[in-house]
Amino acid sequence: MRPEKRLEDVDPTQLERSFEVNAVGPLLVARHFVSMLCHDEAAVLVNLSARVGSIGDNRIGGWYGYRASKAALNMFTRTLAIEFRRRAPNVTCVALHPGTVSTDLSAPFRRGVAPGRVLAARDAAEKLIQVIRSLALEDTGSFLDWTRKPIPW
Repeated sequence: MRPEKRLEDVDPTQLERSFEVNAVGPLLVARHFVSMLCHDEAAVLVNLSARVGSIGDNRIGGWYGYRASKAALNMFTRTLAIEFRRRAPNVTCVALHPGTVSTDLSAPFRRGVAPGRVLAARDAAEKLIQVIRSLALEDTGSFLDWTRKPIPW
């Protein structure tokens, strides 16, 4: 699937697939783990989002399906965080943006990324683990990048 640069490029089948993979899948994972999260110990539920899913940070448009599916994931994450405050108050639930990671998926889109801003997969994972280890209950419902900087919803 290619990102839609124009409205005419939007394809319903591709939209459905983007939502299944990027939003519905992670929500169903949370649904299956919720019973394991309802305990007295601290726990963290992380959804891997993307900066392009930020409505407030969308300055160039395009990428309709991917953007919208990640925005849906962000809403699911925020809604989960609210529910977990009631049902599993020791769970910190956040959406994390790993940065631009050097993968086959990002290859066609990296030319506009500043040198040094493309992360190897291992480096991105290590940075995300550092962020996860630093989280506290006050962070629940947040959307953060790999440096722990908040991203607007």
